[in-house]
Amino acid sequence: MQKIGVCGNGLMGSGIAQVAATSGYDVVVLEADQAALDRGMKRIRQSLDKFVEKGALQAAQRDEALAKLRPTTQLEDLKASDLVIEAIVENMPAKKDLFQRLDALLAPHAIICSNTSSLCVIEMAAVTKRPKQIAGLHFFNPVPIMKLVEVVKTIVTSQATIDTLFAVAAKLGKKPILAQDTPGFIVNRLLVPYLLYAIRMYESGLASKEDIDEGMKLGCGHPMGPLTLLDFVGLDTTYFIAEIMFDEFKDPLMAPPPLLKRMVLAGQHGRKSGKGFYDYEKA
Repeated sequence: MQKIGVCGNGLMGSGIAQVAATSGYDVVVLEADQAALDRGMKRIRQSLDKFVEKGALQAAQRDEALAKLRPTTQLEDLKASDLVIEAIVENMPAKKDLFQRLDALLAPHAIICSNTSSLCVIEMAAVTKRPKQIAGLHFFNPVPIMKLVEVVKTIVTSQATIDTLFAVAAKLGKKPILAQDTPGFIVNRLLVPYLLYAIRMYESGLASKEDIDEGMKLGCGHPMGPLTLLDFVGLDTTYFIAEIMFDEFKDPLMAPPPLLKRMVLAGQHGRKSGKGFYDYEKA
C-alpha cells in the first residue's frame, strides 16, 4: 500500500485524506465538483495549521503532508491507487455506482473500502468482480483526532484484505477493531439505541435535556451528554442510521422516536444547522 484514493472531500473524506497524507501516503482526493473540492482542501489546511499551532506537528511536516495531496474531480486520477476509501453521501445507489466504476478502473490488487456507518457493505461488493477485496473502513469524526477505526468484514472478504487494512489503520495511527457487516457495526449498534432512549426520556418529560446530559457526564464519566452528542453527530444522520437498524432488526429500541423525526423534518439537525436540542445560532 503506497497510494491511497479518497472519494469525497467532505467532513469525513477530508479528515481521512489528511490523516493518510500525514502518515506518508500519496493521496488522491476526488470530489464531484471543484467548489466542494476546494472547501475540503481548505478544511485540511486549516486543520493542519491548528496542529502546528498546538505543537503537535512541525511546519515542515504540514508542508510535506500538503505536498502529498492531489485534489481532483476526475475519477481516472485514482487509477494508480492501491486502496480507495469511499466517503461520499450515505446513499446505496450512489455507492454501488461508484464501486462499479472503481472496480473497472483499478488494478486487480487494489482494495476498495467504504466509510459507511450503517449501509450493507456486501451489497456494494456484489456489484464488483473483486468482492474478496471489499470491506468497510469506518472512521469516526473528527478523523484526525479520533483513534478508532472499524474494519468491517463481509461474509466474503478475504483474510489477506483484513490483514492489510489492519496494517494500514495502524500506520494511520488508528486502533483497528474487527466488525461484522451488520447495521451499526459495533459502535453505532450500541450507541444509537442509547441516544434514542435519551430522546425518549426528554420527550416523555422524565428529565430536562440539561439534566439528562449532566447525569451521563458526571454519573458515567462521558465527555458529553447524549443530547449534546446528538447535536454534534447530526440529528438527520442519527435518524438515517436508526431507520436502517430498525428495518434490519425490528428492535423497538432502534426505532426513531417521534420527536427526532419532527426535528429532522423541521431542519433542526444540530450544530451544522444552528439548532438541535440546543441553540447554536447565538454561540
